[in-house]
Amino acid sequence: MRQGHLVDRFNRIATNLRVSVTDICNLRCTYCMSEDMQFIDESKIMTFDEIEQLIRVAVSLGVDKVRITGGEPLVRRGLSDLISKVIKIDGIKDVSLTTNGIGLAKQAQALYDVGLRRINVSLDTLSKAKFQQITRREALAKVLEGLEEAKRCGFDPIKINAVAMRGFTEEEVVNLVSFARENSYEMRFIEFMPLDADDIWGRNMFVPKKELVDKITKLYPLEPVKSSSKLKHETAKHYQFKDGLGKVGFISSVSEPFCDDCNRVRLTADGKFRNCLFATDETDLLTELRKGASNEVIAKMMIESVANKEAGHLINSVDFVKPERNMSMIGG
Repeated sequence: MRQGHLVDRFNRIATNLRVSVTDICNLRCTYCMSEDMQFIDESKIMTFDEIEQLIRVAVSLGVDKVRITGGEPLVRRGLSDLISKVIKIDGIKDVSLTTNGIGLAKQAQALYDVGLRRINVSLDTLSKAKFQQITRREALAKVLEGLEEAKRCGFDPIKINAVAMRGFTEEEVVNLVSFARENSYEMRFIEFMPLDADDIWGRNMFVPKKELVDKITKLYPLEPVKSSSKLKHETAKHYQFKDGLGKVGFISSVSEPFCDDCNRVRLTADGKFRNCLFATDETDLLTELRKGASNEVIAKMMIESVANKEAGHLINSVDFVKPERNMSMIGG
């Protein structure tokens, strides 16, 4: 085991930290949230100074990539200030943001000005009616406006994340791919995972990667991108269009788990450290931090958490236990 790093018993090294800055979201997507969500009291949410301190501890243990998530991170006031501080932390090679895009039209320029260059925007359909059905809100126009503004600012790459749900959006796949190709966005399809608040997930609800690839290839022939060191630890399997106009990724957590190569850890908005998206326990860093724990103590807590990481998430096993918290509470 490497000393001073976040290493588990299977010799996987965590170098990628996903930090949730809020559990609040201005959408209520059916695959993630419920209409009657109970949000964490503001006093229990990490301050920007606390987030920065915990990220610095993680970086001292080998983390070099940070993704800011939520909830919806753009509802957190002053987010560009936090991102500016994170980008400047010595040792961090990459900072990115996942957003639903509603706030991008107003905030994209400020985010770009502080140095952010990579964003992922969640968009499951281009149909106004289906968007409202899935998100339970009328906001498609704002998302599309946000994407346009991000492109104008110069963000690159801009990735679109879509969760393919049978009976909802599998027929939207080709439309989304066409939209992404026309606008030089990179399309990514994510299999529906059992992390929704309403417990609607079932094997009849998610659309496997193979079906999506076959559907897209009928109109836009695809070929796998050869693996490289740059793609190491990527959750997505990458394909490129044979005509050279872009590529598409598939995150297949259910049909093709990638646990053996996982390098990710998570920090929830209320300061809980998670060694796996599907972990059933978490380590409370924020409480200890507020009690005055030193960086050395916090680092030890992170190291111990990762050391106890399971081999995989067990979604395809009868032993699978769904986490108590849904995706928006864990951090997307």
